[in-house]
Amino acid sequence: MLPFPLDAHPPLYGVRVLDAARVLAGPFCGQLLADLGADVIKLERPGQGDDTRGWGPPYLNTREGAPDLSAYFLACNRGKRSLTLDIGTPDGTDIFHKLLAKCDVLIENFRTDSAEKLGLTPDALLARHPRLIACSISGFGRTGPMKDAPGYDFAIQALSGLMNITGPADGPPSKVGVAVADVLTGLYASNAILAALHARARTGHGYAIDLALADCALAAQVNVAQAYLTSGQVPARQGNAHLQIVPYQLFATADGWLVLNVGNDGQWRAFCTAAGASDLGADPRFATNRQRVQLRTEVVPKVEALMKQFTTREWENRLTDANVPHAVVRGYPDVFRDAQTLSRGMKLTVRDPAGNAVDLIGNPVHLHGAPVAEPTLPPRLGEQTAAVLSELLGLDPDAVKALKEKGVV
Repeated sequence: MLPFPLDAHPPLYGVRVLDAARVLAGPFCGQLLADLGADVIKLERPGQGDDTRGWGPPYLNTREGAPDLSAYFLACNRGKRSLTLDIGTPDGTDIFHKLLAKCDVLIENFRTDSAEKLGLTPDALLARHPRLIACSISGFGRTGPMKDAPGYDFAIQALSGLMNITGPADGPPSKVGVAVADVLTGLYASNAILAALHARARTGHGYAIDLALADCALAAQVNVAQAYLTSGQVPARQGNAHLQIVPYQLFATADGWLVLNVGNDGQWRAFCTAAGASDLGADPRFATNRQRVQLRTEVVPKVEALMKQFTTREWENRLTDANVPHAVVRGYPDVFRDAQTLSRGMKLTVRDPAGNAVDLIGNPVHLHGAPVAEPTLPPRLGEQTAAVLSELLGLDPDAVKALKEKGVV
């Protein structure tokens, strides 16, 4: 029991965010803020919307049959309201600024030339909206020789060095299985926005945040990139092994695959005992992790031979009893029916307007002392346009209709 009552509202209750970003990094950031209770208004182009609405199949099958809810879009737009607006028109620009006057945060990934043409650079935005938190996301940031270059996750993984440390040791460089540079940038963005909101409460003024996918992808390489800066040596690609810990990698068992995570010297000896190879654990040449890393080419083949002695299930039993960290490689069917996954709410079910159940990936934040926002289905294109314009700007149905006829919304 907590020593105080549960808050009535989520932590970002009362914070309003205009999410004018497209694709993944910005929308993912917006979804994180929506999960924490912010009112997130997703600004989209009339008629088309966010590119990811059409990135499928698969698409959500609904009775309405509308094709604008792809699995990709579903993954990063939960809990938002959709408003369509053409900010390239005079009326659209005017409405955009009126909306910003009612918002605390703007998330955008405008092209540099488009932002300058429309007067929407961070400096211009803060001059007009001095309390705004303006978060700009781009491939390479607002400074440097590549500031105007487009940034795509795959290209960023290549340029940042991430691909060079990923993939088989003797094979080609490889990208990570998801658009990890986008996801990491979304996480950094939400972190920076929360810091800026906290600072604004003290200073009273807004902030401009400049985030680059390339910077975030490089920063996320932590110990491997730092190994290069420390030693001057380019770390060799390790595939499913670890650069600085041995044995800490994927191994074949008698009937499958298992990840072995020997993180310290005590676990090394416990593993050897569990494998029936206490003599290996007692060998002074392999007593410390430093020695095992230096003698990797001797240690790993010995462990490979041991791992093939037993089935995956037998290894699970032996390693669990020996308190040695390990993991079976699972696919999504096993992941999403796993008791731990379900108990943590990582598969959540919402309802579409017709009452049909829709499964989504859950929010990993578990906050004690305050609720998180009730999850809702990502919005149809422009679904809340009239409601938002009425609520925030006081526009009546006739005014909204006129804007629609002009193609502004």
